[in-house]
Amino acid sequence: MAFDIEMIKAVYERMPARVEAARKLVGRPLTLTEKILYSHLWEGTPTQTFERGKSYVDFAPDRVAMQDATAQMALLQFMQAGRPKVAVPSTVHCDHLIEAKVSSATDLAVAVDKNKEVYDFLSSVSDKYGIGFWKAGAGIIHQVVIENYAFPGGMMIGTDSHTVNAGGLGMIAIGVGGADACDVMAGLAWELKFPKLIGVKLTGKLNGWTSAKDVILKVAGILTVKGGTGAVVEYFGEGVTSMSATGKGTIANMGAEIGATTSTFGYDESMARYLAATGRADVAELANGIKEYLTADPEVYADPATYFDQVIEIDLDTLEPHLNGPFTPDLATPISQMKELAEKNGWPTKVEVGLIGSCTNSSYEDISRAASLAKQVAAKGLKTKAEYTITPGSEQVRYTIERDGFIDTFESIGGKVFSNACGPCIGQWARAGAEKGEKNTIVHSFNRNFAKRADGNPNTYAFVASPELVTALAIAGDLTFNPLTDYLTNEAGEQVKLDPPKGDELPTKGFAVEDAGYQAPAEDGSSVVVKVSPTSDRLQLLEPFTPWEGTDLKGLKLLIKAKGKCTTDHISMAGPWLKYRGHLDNISNNMLIGALNYFNEKTDKVKNQLTGEYGPVPATQRAYKAAGIGSIVVGDQNYGEGSSREHAAMEPRHLGVRAVLVKSFARIHETNLKKQGMLALTFANEADYDKIQENDSIDINGLADFAPGKPLEIVLNHEDGSSDTIVANHSYNDQQIEWFKAGGALNIIRASVGK
Repeated sequence: MAFDIEMIKAVYERMPARVEAARKLVGRPLTLTEKILYSHLWEGTPTQTFERGKSYVDFAPDRVAMQDATAQMALLQFMQAGRPKVAVPSTVHCDHLIEAKVSSATDLAVAVDKNKEVYDFLSSVSDKYGIGFWKAGAGIIHQVVIENYAFPGGMMIGTDSHTVNAGGLGMIAIGVGGADACDVMAGLAWELKFPKLIGVKLTGKLNGWTSAKDVILKVAGILTVKGGTGAVVEYFGEGVTSMSATGKGTIANMGAEIGATTSTFGYDESMARYLAATGRADVAELANGIKEYLTADPEVYADPATYFDQVIEIDLDTLEPHLNGPFTPDLATPISQMKELAEKNGWPTKVEVGLIGSCTNSSYEDISRAASLAKQVAAKGLKTKAEYTITPGSEQVRYTIERDGFIDTFESIGGKVFSNACGPCIGQWARAGAEKGEKNTIVHSFNRNFAKRADGNPNTYAFVASPELVTALAIAGDLTFNPLTDYLTNEAGEQVKLDPPKGDELPTKGFAVEDAGYQAPAEDGSSVVVKVSPTSDRLQLLEPFTPWEGTDLKGLKLLIKAKGKCTTDHISMAGPWLKYRGHLDNISNNMLIGALNYFNEKTDKVKNQLTGEYGPVPATQRAYKAAGIGSIVVGDQNYGEGSSREHAAMEPRHLGVRAVLVKSFARIHETNLKKQGMLALTFANEADYDKIQENDSIDINGLADFAPGKPLEIVLNHEDGSSDTIVANHSYNDQQIEWFKAGGALNIIRASVGK
């Protein structure tokens, strides 16, 4: 029996009528994306049409999911909202705070002890407000969601950018900041700009060494890290229907790396099989009853160019395994070209570590295919040349693969099994020797490979690949090894070739688990007391941000002019800083310490205009705050790409940054800034970025008449007495302008309590 089955029944009962109403309004066949969006409008049955990429729309998501690092701030905000219980089914998953170091059992025990205060807080808040709680060791949020909560045609939001993983089961699942989650849990509408639509047609069938991971690695190479911004990617074609549900999940998961709002797939037999295998045959039966509403109308896939804003076609029969990287997930290289490119670019070719698993690639199918290669090590007289680690996605997967002998197989080639948690994928990896900063190469089946992300070493060249290719490269110890064509020399000096990987889509004996790690909330949480020590260095109750003072902003100091890629990892690093995710003041000490200062090409070293001295970014901003002076951050293209972490918006807000002015934003980060009452602005003329000088004092004019579609005036007062006046655009609508005026969206929610 599925969780929240009555909610799912209600969604399916109302969906046909809402889709029919939308089709009539739009006056044409509908994509799957449009069917799900129009059937989840806040207003209920559709009464109007929306313009893609322009209309702001209020939606009513079916559920909310939060991981422990972001849940802390999301729930601290929800506690301020004054609601007695969450309005929609919601869950918390403890997966981010477990460091991979020794082994699964040891690392989990250390984490439970080390993070007791945070886990107790999250458990008690969940108990009080009716939230399902998944304990440390239960698994990674996205794997647990697809195993237990995702359902075709549903809509969910989650406080992690890889919430999109649930698109593998035909959902519209979107990563958001905690303030957005707070809105939905408080029973309010959730706002999203109606997305553009990108259609990806997959022809042929995956074969041999090629996997679902290679589809999204190829797409990332085509669209780049910002090519999907503001769009939903909808996959279709014969290649899709021949693919497993978890393979679809892998593709949807890494859609976050192209900036896509989310990715999704039409309901098919693979989804029905997966639902049944994970104890949700009742959901499959319900979905079968309305299956024509859980995929696009036939005309759409027959003539996709008419219905999508962009169409990409990929032939799976000819698709090669890919390696993406280093330092960015969209630098896509077919394995046959890696030798040439590595030599040309001077990439280290010795593979030091191969890492498989994560929320992206930890399905039973992934693990079984990797295990089929690991078995060949002994059979062909080989020896694994690189270190090799396995990170199961959930306790259900871990227990099942242990039962089926895969863990023994991995350990026989020197593999190390880490906890069912994010681990190395998000920088929670105590990698021995990383502090030396040596140039080296690793390959992994994760989703992101930004500099320093996995091990903190800026000289670690990380390449993203399928678990199968990662395993092969770990066995070979060579980045340029092409398992499709190349031979290895075994311990007897013989030339041997790896056979293509094989595996089962689902376990033939079924999934099994003794303790999945779920804790149901109290029936009545009104008497549950949530305690936060005033002296804690890990948890801090929030104070409301100050409303806008009603005037233009004058004399803002330039805090930093960030050069090049500035992701949320650069703005608010993870790794060791994860322990402060529930303490806004403490974690603010990592604000922008990874951003590259345009003026000196250094990180965490900016000029304090009050003293003329150079120092850390957070300390400089604290000096401005102490002096009662506001500041501004200037950035480059796709500012804030990567994780959904709203700390990257809350930290500047907390320390007194008033505006962020960039060439372009990543979607989630722009929304997070707006939610916290900040100004998120873009250069009307991108060349004006070059006019920003290190000692500028900056004015933002026109706020008294702040209105949708009306640009603001920026005056750059230079040190020599001259000035430049430039234009800044924005994408604020009326409601978002009210967030700015109120000092943040949460202040409006709080003010509405009792009305």
